[in-house]
Amino acid sequence: MSSTAERLAARAAALDSADPLSGLRERFLLPPGVVYLDGNSLGALPAAVPPVLADAVHRQWGTGLIRSWNDHAWWQAPLRVGDAVGRLIGAAPGQVVVGDSTSVQLFNALSAAVRLRPGRPLLVVDRDHFPTDRYLAASVARLHGLRLRAVPADALADLLSREGEQVAAVLGAPVDYRTGRLTDPAAVTRAAHDAGALAVWDLCHAAGALPLDLDALGADLAVGCGYKYLCGGPGAPAFLYVAHRHQADFDHPLTGWNGHADPFDPTEEYRPAEGVSRARIGTPPMLSLLALEAALTVFEGVDPARLRAKSLSLTGFLLDCADDLLAPQGFTLGVNALYVSHADVLHAMTTLREIAAEGAHRPYLAKRRAVVT
Repeated sequence: MSSTAERLAARAAALDSADPLSGLRERFLLPPGVVYLDGNSLGALPAAVPPVLADAVHRQWGTGLIRSWNDHAWWQAPLRVGDAVGRLIGAAPGQVVVGDSTSVQLFNALSAAVRLRPGRPLLVVDRDHFPTDRYLAASVARLHGLRLRAVPADALADLLSREGEQVAAVLGAPVDYRTGRLTDPAAVTRAAHDAGALAVWDLCHAAGALPLDLDALGADLAVGCGYKYLCGGPGAPAFLYVAHRHQADFDHPLTGWNGHADPFDPTEEYRPAEGVSRARIGTPPMLSLLALEAALTVFEGVDPARLRAKSLSLTGFLLDCADDLLAPQGFTLGVNALYVSHADVLHAMTTLREIAAEGAHRPYLAKRRAVVT
């Protein structure tokens, strides 16, 4: 082993030994010999999920059948799991609902936001954020006869200070999904409110990774997915945050039967439920919803500030390893502080160096590109 490798190995061991969150790794079922650095796309499998799913399939569904909507509180799950998510994003109970996809929730949130600010012709979106956000914002703008303005994240506050009286809502994200660069949601929210506009936040790459306090920063609406850092599994349902102060006037376009004031005795005309329940749409996806609920238990007793500190430590160590072991190769890696160690980072970077040096990756370049890359 070279002196560089020995130095990095000793540093990784020291960092892992001092890590107060190292025991969290036992809350996950990770394949032997695998260092998983794609947690920014799909979180690893929490150990609590398989037994919960087995029980949901064999006992609750298989034996309880339709009675489980009452006997096992399936009907209440979107709000119950919503409150669990709320504890991670700084939302008091009764402001988060879980169900449907991120795209559906974002479409509803943006539509409701512009309806809360009639007469304002601009919808503003972060130009560089995930393409779906821009696609949906453009659709909402067309449907409501608005103009869409796409600007860089660091220009959002300035635009609001100059043209804020024209803006109905601004859609931003605390984390740039490509680079990890952070945007200050408090500053943008404050600028939006100073202009009389609403702030909508996409938390897909922030929830479960960053300390968040939506109530404290005065966020109006927010959405996020359940399958990245929340580790709810592929296709896990998304969440929608609606601040208490907006719930009575929250008017979204997808008014399904679950959001009715009396869904089992519906009136001819739609009558929305009280509170955040009105943001419910259709029948909740119970298996994936229960999987997400079980997955969220990995955060029990975890201080978000410590989780963020470990994330910074892992990222810093990864960059140092890259400087020492790799020439820039265009790799994209995602470290989840819940289950990745510094030794994992060193192993991954050492392996990447060996692959690059030997050219072992080149035969794969000639293969047909997979659907998901």
